[in-house]
Amino acid sequence: MVSTNDIRPGQSILVENTLYLILEYQHVKPGKGRAFVKTKLKNLSSGGVVDKTFRADEDVQQAFIDKQVFQFLYKDSEDYIFMNNDSFEQITLKQEIVENKHLFLTSNQEVTIQMYNDTPIDLVLPATVNLRVTKAEPAVKGDTVSSSTKSITCETGLVLNVPMFIEQDEMIKVDTKNSTYMTRV
Repeated sequence: MVSTNDIRPGQSILVENTLYLILEYQHVKPGKGRAFVKTKLKNLSSGGVVDKTFRADEDVQQAFIDKQVFQFLYKDSEDYIFMNNDSFEQITLKQEIVENKHLFLTSNQEVTIQMYNDTPIDLVLPATVNLRVTKAEPAVKGDTVSSSTKSITCETGLVLNVPMFIEQDEMIKVDTKNSTYMTRV
């Protein structure tokens, strides 16, 4: 058990036998009455976000999440297959866990999978990934009058706005947090 005064964003807790990730945390001490803790929690089973208020010094059960490095192998219809780099054990993640992160997954890429009681609950991508540009319209002289960017498609299906000088078959570095172009590789 851990006190609500000691919890922080990024930690996982169990509330009523449901696993939650703490997204936001605010300790409120009103002028009148007892202090309380306002949190925004993400349900790691359903993906829903809820606001929950706790009394200050209330005890909650902390959940310990195991992070393991896996290698992405391939996509099989609706499932994604990963291999543990240490034990060579393969696991399958459903589309609900992977969500839109599949746009950043390339074959043999290493990712971190968060496990709770040996059950995968979340996929953590690296901060940046290198992707090959598969479709890019050629830059036409004088196009910079209207805009200095163009839309391209990467090997995973991700569509980005990039500078005009990026061409087809080039490798680019993409920020996975906000899906933006960073630089050429």
